[in-house]
Amino acid sequence: MSTRIDLYTNGGLASGELARPGPLAERLERASDFELDSATWIPLEGPAVHARGRVTIAVDDVLLAHEPGDDGGPVHAMWHPVLIDAGPYRVQGELPTLPGFDPGRALTRPSGTFLRLRDVRIEARDRPDLTVERGSLLVSRYGVERVQAGLMLGFFFPGAEIEEGKDVQPVSLVAG
Repeated sequence: MSTRIDLYTNGGLASGELARPGPLAERLERASDFELDSATWIPLEGPAVHARGRVTIAVDDVLLAHEPGDDGGPVHAMWHPVLIDAGPYRVQGELPTLPGFDPGRALTRPSGTFLRLRDVRIEARDRPDLTVERGSLLVSRYGVERVQAGLMLGFFFPGAEIEEGKDVQPVSLVAG
């Protein structure tokens, strides 16, 4: 059974089917690249390109990843609104932390390259007309350039400019 996924890179969006099953988050952490069948490449500038056969995207080039139907997350999480700039994209959503999380005293640090957000709005920063909403999204911690949040998230996003204490309104997704 194949799974359709979207991979957002600096150049645009690759959408296609993964022939091998498995959770996207685990595959992003283990693979060095993704081979997409029946792929569509949508550059940020220009028309969409329908590829025939297989397209390969390096995991290091992936800034954001979405798998339809994967709208879950930690069960007992506190969700914090964040605004993130990653490459050419602005992402607004909610980041989970465990109950009682204190960023100044936390011993636990996030592991892995990708973090999950829920109730997400993605827009191309130079093209606000290109906006999509998703139930969940995986974000490369190392591709994030700027974070705006109500709490200190520096160790979540190494190298990013952190704007702490700024209230971010949660995205209100319309069902349908």
